[in-house]
Amino acid sequence: MKICKQIDEYIEFVRSDEAVVCKEQRLLCDFIEKVFAKEEVYVDEEQLKRYLGLQKYFPYQLLSWEKFCFALHNCVYTKEGQLRFPKLVIIVGRGAGKNGYLAFEDFAMVTPVNGIKEYNIDMFATSEEQAKATFKDIYYILEDSKDYFKNYFKWNQECITNLKTRSEIRYHTRAPGTKDGGRPGKVDFDEYHAYKDYKLIEVAVGGLGKKRHPRQTIITTQGDERDGPLDKLIEDLSDILKGDLPDNGTLPFICWLDEPEEVHNQKMWHKANPSLRYFPDLLHEMLMEYEDYRRDPVNHTAFMTKRMNRPPGQREYAVTDWNNLVEATKELPDLRGRSCVCGIDYAKTDDFVVAGLLFKINDKRYWLHHTWVCKKSRDLPRIKFPLKEAEKEGVLTFVDESDIQPEVVTEWIAEMMKIYIIESVAVDFFRYTLLADSLKDLGFTEKKKNLKLVRPSDIMKVAIVIGYIFSMHLITWGESKIMRWYTWNAKAVQDSKGNITFEKQEERSRKTDGFMALAAAATEEGKIRQRPVTGKKRVCTVV
Repeated sequence: MKICKQIDEYIEFVRSDEAVVCKEQRLLCDFIEKVFAKEEVYVDEEQLKRYLGLQKYFPYQLLSWEKFCFALHNCVYTKEGQLRFPKLVIIVGRGAGKNGYLAFEDFAMVTPVNGIKEYNIDMFATSEEQAKATFKDIYYILEDSKDYFKNYFKWNQECITNLKTRSEIRYHTRAPGTKDGGRPGKVDFDEYHAYKDYKLIEVAVGGLGKKRHPRQTIITTQGDERDGPLDKLIEDLSDILKGDLPDNGTLPFICWLDEPEEVHNQKMWHKANPSLRYFPDLLHEMLMEYEDYRRDPVNHTAFMTKRMNRPPGQREYAVTDWNNLVEATKELPDLRGRSCVCGIDYAKTDDFVVAGLLFKINDKRYWLHHTWVCKKSRDLPRIKFPLKEAEKEGVLTFVDESDIQPEVVTEWIAEMMKIYIIESVAVDFFRYTLLADSLKDLGFTEKKKNLKLVRPSDIMKVAIVIGYIFSMHLITWGESKIMRWYTWNAKAVQDSKGNITFEKQEERSRKTDGFMALAAAATEEGKIRQRPVTGKKRVCTVV
């Protein structure tokens, strides 16, 4: 299928033998060809030619992947004359030149080639330095040829204006306060990974639609913020490329390592950075950075996060890769009548308490959990996770007392015993006294060998198993995100003998209770029977 030169050339490269690209790039090519095959869309090649002619004013030329993105984002229209891909998302490794791309695109959009007057562009980032990055690229191009450009632009360090179209480019770190700030033609987000919530994002895009052909461009690498807007965006982009979600005008351009282990193969670095084959100086710099990372990954995690777009975790001993936690966050199957074991983390009665049931069917594990949060906890103001959301999802209960009493937990276990077969309960050795009587009332005692008092040495024995089930995607814990928050907050600590224990990444604002309850349950995994058990008094039909 022939579309246009700039699009065809990149698709041909991705499918060539010389290309080293991630699977998302191949899926993107399939996605684009499908759009052109099934929809009435076209490329305005004359407009594209005029846009690309503006490169003569720049000290660099767009690379093949950049022309591909530019053509699709700015010059592909539906039969009704609307932009087919008004939202472009570029996720590439540091050094690929994403700000240079954005500088050219924004410069082009304020010229008469766009054909829309007062097509204002708002650039956003969480820091002023980053917000000014692309703006300064355009500013210095104008400054370097000011005798020429003074006839076409006026500019200062806050605003760039095209004299003929009256289109302005401004940068922001918060919602624009000018009267025109609410009706941009285009909105840019730089380093989207740094946003912790949607507050500024929603305000920024709220004014789009008042000008013809509204656009959004997002450029970013990966970052250390988890469960923020970028993670949700990446999930959606992945579903779009797989065909599981309508694209809604979004063009997903993603470059990263397919597997973290590929970092040790220099050839694979091209997967994360589509510009690397053009920039020998960048490759030289990355080789030096890699040596630092190889020797001391703890203090050089930016190489994986920023260069390879694969965050390894906030510490060297992260329990598992973030993507594995995303894989675990899926709907649970119907487990009624199944054998399981219970794990409890009851570390502080005036804070968080978690209990859960661990099931095993063949090699696959399932974790059904519940959290209780004491409203009197002194740590609540520090916690960033949306606990109210977990409460709405039914996996969390707030307790309006000074402490979370043992009966609160055992009443939940008693209800679960009506639905599932609980073979054993595992609880921390040092906290058992608080729960002893309540668990005994349910029939769980050491004498009956259906109660496990978990010691650190027990956790050491199952630590490798826990890492394995995450890496092989052998665990599912429901669609609520609270379990991946708990697990991301934990770290694995290895002693000189190779023994692993789990600790908190940070003591007060990042809780690990759900993960520790899961780890406790894992120590009793051997007691889970593989077949559904029926005929016991503890099983009943749920109506």
